[in-house]
Parts: sequence; C-alpha cells; structure tokens
Amino acid sequence: MKVEIKDLTFTYGEHAVLRGATFSIPTGSFLGIIGPNGSGKTTMLKLISRLLKPEGGCIFLGDRALEDFGHKELARTMAVVAQDTTAAYQFTVEDVVLMGRAPYIGRFQAETAEDYKIVHHALEVTGCFHLRHRAITELSGGERQRVMIARALAQEPKVLLLDEPTSHLDIGYQQEILDLVKKLSTVDGLTVVAVLHDLNLAAYYCQELVLLHQGKIKAWGLPHEVITAENIAEVYGTRVLVTPHPVFGTPQIALLPGTRRREEKQKAPHLHLIAGGGSGGELMRDLTEAGYYLTAGVLNVGDSDWEAARALDIQVVAEVPFSGITEERHRENLALVAKAAAVILAEIPLGHGNLLNLQAALAAADAGKPVYLLEEKQQKRDFTGGLGEQLLAEVKQKGIVVREKARLYQLLKEKFPVAGMEQEKGLSN
Repeated sequence: MKVEIKDLTFTYGEHAVLRGATFSIPTGSFLGIIGPNGSGKTTMLKLISRLLKPEGGCIFLGDRALEDFGHKELARTMAVVAQDTTAAYQFTVEDVVLMGRAPYIGRFQAETAEDYKIVHHALEVTGCFHLRHRAITELSGGERQRVMIARALAQEPKVLLLDEPTSHLDIGYQQEILDLVKKLSTVDGLTVVAVLHDLNLAAYYCQELVLLHQGKIKAWGLPHEVITAENIAEVYGTRVLVTPHPVFGTPQIALLPGTRRREEKQKAPHLHLIAGGGSGGELMRDLTEAGYYLTAGVLNVGDSDWEAARALDIQVVAEVPFSGITEERHRENLALVAKAAAVILAEIPLGHGNLLNLQAALAAADAGKPVYLLEEKQQKRDFTGGLGEQLLAEVKQKGIVVREKARLYQLLKEKFPVAGMEQEKGLSN
C-alpha cells in the first residue's frame, strides 16, 4: 500500500514541529526518516499512525484519507512497533504475538485455529518460534524487538511503522532486525517506514530517505542524494566524509574533526608531517584537533594521507599519482620544513620514489629542528635494497625516536604548548 504525505503541519503549543512536509512512500518500499533530535521524526511517525492529528495537510493510505479508516480497519492495514519495548508483564511470547490478532477477533470471541496459524507464521518469519513459551520479561533486547515485530506482523498489515527499531541494540542485533525488516519489504511487499538515528544503517538498508530539519524536509530521495557532506554539515552541524560502501556503493559516513579557519590555525605552533601510504591520517586528525597548525608533504595525489590532509584543510605539497618526488616538489617541501617549529616523520614505507622525504627530514635535523620519528610497528619497510634504511638511520641518529603516539603527543605538548587548548583539546597520555 502506498502512503502519501501532503503539506503536513503540526505544532506543540506555539512550537511548530512540522511545517508543510510533503513526500510519498511507494508500495513495498523501505523508507527511512532521519534528522537530528527535535527535527520532528517521531512526530511524523505518530501522525502517520494517527496517534496525533495534523493541524494542516493530509495523509493517504492508498487512495483513501487516513481519517476515513475505522479503528479496526486501520489496525488491519497498519502496524506500529514503538521505540520502547520494555515489558513488565509476565505473558508468554506466544500470548504477546497473539495480541496482534485483536483487530480480527470480536469482543466475546475466542482465538481460532487460523489465528494461531498466523501467529506461528509470524513467529517463524521473525525467528522467534523457539521462544514462544518463554516469558517476554526473560528475553534480551534484540529478542524482545523481534517479538514486537512478530506481533505487528500478526496484524497482517500492509504498512509497518517502526520508531528506532535498533535503539539500545548491539551491532549484531541491529543487523538481525534490519535484515528482517528489509526482507519483509523486498520479498513480502510490506511498505516500511522507519525512524532511524544511525545514518550509515539508514543508507545501507533503506531504498529512500527523508531528511528532516527544523520541521521541514531538507532532502528526500535515494540515499546518495540525501546523505551528502553538505546536507550533513547543514543539518547536523558536523563535518563528515561521505564515501561509497566498498561492496554495495551505498553512502558511508566518516566523522571528521572540526577545523578552525587557516588564519587562526597559523597562530598556533607549526608542525610539519612527513607521511604517506596511510601512515599519517591518525596523526593529522589528532594534531589538528589539538590545535596545531599542521602542514604535510610530499604526498601523491590520491594517497590516503593526501585525502586526509585535504579533508582536514591541511596545506600539503602534492605530487602527481604514482610518481616519485621531483626536485621541484622537494624544494616546496623544504620550504615548509624551514617554516616549521618541528618535523614529524611517520612510519612511511621506504621506496626509491620517496627518499627525498627522508632527505627533507635529515635537512630539518641538520638545521637544528626537532625531528620526531614515530616507530610503533618497527617492521621491515625498506624496498630500496638498504639505501632507505641507511638514510633512515642517519635521521634517527639526529632525531628523537618515539615508540608510541601517546608519548609523541606528550612530548609535543610539553615543548610546543598550544595557547588556550591544553585542557580543552590538548593531547595527553
């Protein structure tokens, strides 16, 4: 059954929670409603389930207005799984799921064999049949959530509404519940509407998403159309990196530290990082978050450390992909080294193409600058036949070898304190 929302408006007192929301949910689709706290997600679900009455606009189930449905008819058409599945009563699982048959049973009628058949099918579909004689109070959170979905399915609905179905569940139960809901939509043709907080789960499972912001629809469409870095920054006030799922291509969100304007950062101690091959991303994040002005080089365009530097607004000396460091890029790197208060050499793999990065670190040490060499893994990484290891040994002799990031951060904090940041964002052990 198709669900249509047209120009929906709702207020609590003088506070407008929803303002002119319009979208539709095709038959058999799985739509997720996302948005920050207070954006109107749960209110939207309550309006669709008729727990609340809109002040403006209308909702249609199929071709009929929601308000035209009688109570029993609506219960046979739509089922709701609430966010709170806490149970204080001592009913068995079978009895709880049997409650879903209430819209089909008269006041003085008893359950029929057909009712039990439907209940047992719902228990089978949700993987709860083996729990049917257990008390609902004895179950784990994930088991209880599956039972509540089974009760909803016993209503034989065409539309299923779920409010935070995976809240307070570990990742295993989250996957179990949403796999089940996805199957009900794609295989059984159930129209599913779910309020979700986890954006990665929403993007992975839902066919379409509605993003609410301050009572209005900020975006509605396919996950890759809704979950963009720009939308997340505007709605959640958070910087993120959005990349495709490595297998399925759905958008994935990775948090990025907040960055201050470059002119503000330039007032902080200047550290220059020599990294590459994924050795520097965590260092970049931690050092920028601590308030340092960080530069980096030389990094090949497309390298994961180059991507991290770009995401964190770090000035970087960039070389073309799959190329060794040219003399021109080396000179640019030396210029940044000369401006820095200290140089940090990450555990880079040593190849003929990046030996000039070691030369840059050695030049810093010869100029009397502190050069910190992070050596956590201490594994073989020389692919130059010994030339790189020899050059690295010279840098170690003149620099400061550190075995743990925590120790590196402590040394930097002691020698290069960041004004006003020591307690708020300072690095520590």
